[in-house]
Amino acid sequence: MNIERRQFSAALVGTGLGAAGFGLAGPVAAQAGPVEGTHYVRLSQPVPAPGGGKVEVIEFFWYGCPHCNAFEPTLDAWARRLPADVAFRRVPVAFRDEPFGAHQRIYYALEAMGQLDAVHRKVFYAIHNERARLDKPADIGAFMKKNGLDEAKFLDVYNSFSVQTKCRQAKQLSEAYKIDGVPAIGVQGRYYTSVGLAGSPERALAVTDYLIQQARKGA
Repeated sequence: MNIERRQFSAALVGTGLGAAGFGLAGPVAAQAGPVEGTHYVRLSQPVPAPGGGKVEVIEFFWYGCPHCNAFEPTLDAWARRLPADVAFRRVPVAFRDEPFGAHQRIYYALEAMGQLDAVHRKVFYAIHNERARLDKPADIGAFMKKNGLDEAKFLDVYNSFSVQTKCRQAKQLSEAYKIDGVPAIGVQGRYYTSVGLAGSPERALAVTDYLIQQARKGA
């Protein structure tokens, strides 16, 4: 079950569509491209985005979300092929304090220690394949030790002011984007889409590619 404020009705089985091949099957005729209000949302109040000639793309996720777990391999492969003018990052959401808050702190502690590449996917695996909750410091510390990190050092960073600040900023950003379900993708502070809105992981990324192009044009 996808844990979110409102339930997206979407299958997670992709159709392998690329950015140039976005379309709708069934009784609806194929579309020339994604449709605003159906496949993506334009924010009524834009969110400030970094300048510097780059388009910012943000994945909003939660480690405990099965749809985020299923999306991760496809998203990761896509993100590794992004052009130089696209700045991609992940933002963990917290729809309520726990277990969302603990999972937020895990992400930002790993980021602060430079361990995201090594451990990020392992957190997903532990929660969804090994049924680990990872919502208590003792369990989190033991997991990090098992994966080669210094347990005490990790928990110090996990409880640090800088990580708490990152969590507050993540909350503010997800609220500004009006994120009510995950996984969701924000583009340049102007749009967001999701697996639920687009219809599959591949379609969500096809919509994202389209929105990146729109952002480049200043649309």
